[in-house]
Amino acid sequence: MHTFEVIHIEETDSTNRWLAENVPHTDTAVWTDYQTAGRGCGTNRWESERGKNLLFSVLFHSKNITAKYQYAISMAMALAIHDAVKSHIPAVPDTNNGADARKPLQIKWPNDIYWQDRKLCGILIENKLSGTMVKESIIGVGLNVNQQAFLSDAPNPISLYQITGQELSRSALLNDILQSFSRRIAPVDSTTGEAQQDAFNDLRYDYVALLYRQDGFFPYSDANGSFQAEFETIEDSGMIVLRDTSNHLRRYAFKEVQYII
Repeated sequence: MHTFEVIHIEETDSTNRWLAENVPHTDTAVWTDYQTAGRGCGTNRWESERGKNLLFSVLFHSKNITAKYQYAISMAMALAIHDAVKSHIPAVPDTNNGADARKPLQIKWPNDIYWQDRKLCGILIENKLSGTMVKESIIGVGLNVNQQAFLSDAPNPISLYQITGQELSRSALLNDILQSFSRRIAPVDSTTGEAQQDAFNDLRYDYVALLYRQDGFFPYSDANGSFQAEFETIEDSGMIVLRDTSNHLRRYAFKEVQYII
């Protein structure tokens, strides 16, 4: 199990950059009240009101994770955030698409956290490899906690406050996330060979069970246009496999396919 040193800073341009430049030698989490250059996917900015949300980055030093199984880190963090948040989320059916009322909180591939069709959390991961092993990872997280309104043109943000009507402790949420991440990643990080594959498969089982749009056909788009498809599987590499209405399998890496919401 990993224990993380936790550092709080009032403001920084980016917690990912702060960790990368300070390069702690131990597993470390740094969180801040405000980021001046918070980054979403690609060139997107992450909107966050000062002191309202949980903005943090984790420096994780892997012990045994091979490059082949590096997607375990992404799955473990997504599951850890789901673990920490789910007890605060009421079971409310999604009247728009009939989502399972028991699972309004889901993981949108590769690692966003969604409440129904709205984005609650985003994760960015940078893995550094040494030969065939994962040397270290910087995991950046933006979790919308206490923000009451979003003013940017982001299409679908939502916060825990907007869902529950209650403010939550950001530091307590961070502690819960770190503990769950340590527990989730431990079986993959403490084994080798076939045992590591088994641990990876167990983690993937839990991850797939919580995937957004896991059941049924939904609209997507790729470089060739829009199409309808259903979820098929997640490969060891983290690539998603969809089955279209012509029964053809389509494999995608991150950013090669978009959800049409």
